[in-house]
Amino acid sequence: MKKPARVPVAAALFAVTMAASSAIFSQGYPAKPMRMVLALGGGGETLARFIGQKMGESMGQPMIIDPQPAAAGVVGANMVAKAAPDGYTFLYAATNSQVYRLALSRNTPYDPVKDFSSISLLSDAVLVVAVPPNSAIKNMQDYVEKAKAGNLFYGTSGVGTSHHLSGEVLQLAVRIKLTHVPFKDPNLVATELMAGRLDSGFGIFGTMYPHHTAGKLHIIAINNTKRYGRTPDIPTVSEGVPAYDPPPGWNGFFGPANLPKPIVQRLNAEIHKASTAPDMKERFDQLGFIMTLSTPEEVDQVLKRDLARAAKLVKDAGIPVE
Repeated sequence: MKKPARVPVAAALFAVTMAASSAIFSQGYPAKPMRMVLALGGGGETLARFIGQKMGESMGQPMIIDPQPAAAGVVGANMVAKAAPDGYTFLYAATNSQVYRLALSRNTPYDPVKDFSSISLLSDAVLVVAVPPNSAIKNMQDYVEKAKAGNLFYGTSGVGTSHHLSGEVLQLAVRIKLTHVPFKDPNLVATELMAGRLDSGFGIFGTMYPHHTAGKLHIIAINNTKRYGRTPDIPTVSEGVPAYDPPPGWNGFFGPANLPKPIVQRLNAEIHKASTAPDMKERFDQLGFIMTLSTPEEVDQVLKRDLARAAKLVKDAGIPVE
């Protein structure tokens, strides 16, 4: 007679613990303050604070906002990857830390797929290309011609960001030479453009647009697949450069790996509820974000797709992998 198969003690204990945790959480979660770690700054941080406040009010516990944008969000993402999967610490991050970092570094301290539980996408960031107010570059056709005539500098909020990769994609699309100038603070890109010390900059709509309307810099293109509804007169980069396909620039929520499903579902529902509150549409529009709420499964699909695309982009562009 065959002996019954033995289940490893560690695996059995893990299964029991997870089942018990799910039951407890579904009844009493949350029972203490929660922490939303932000692996980004700027307009994304502002939006997260609005959403966090509404989530805390709805869930009956304070929501602590913990900005950790250093190293293109890697610091914050790593904190959550190593946190306990108890529903009290979760991540708001962008493609910078969840996609591009893995493609650009062999030393990323986490796996963006295995070390996280997907919760929900939140938005696509509206990205722009801007130049100094007195620049001879008025559109993307001018931009390409200027780059072909000589080296052109473009500033971004850092290496490994969607802005940095946008410049690399543009170079590949039309075979031009651009020199990347990374800044630690995205506001410095706008500052340098306004002072005329930088040829061009790739940045977030919410950061650049107030300076554009004030005449202090000029947005020449929207760096997304479609024109932005708030500025329908500004064309996309692809309209001027048909071979250009903008790299993704989304934001979303993640928990540590093995986050119990009831917690994932609760957080997903609360994020959706907070984001669709009557006053939030205007906040999304003002900050330059297009709402893209999703299921956890859809996050997984987008993440895997964009990781593959980023790896190919880095290889095709010949970008050194650290």
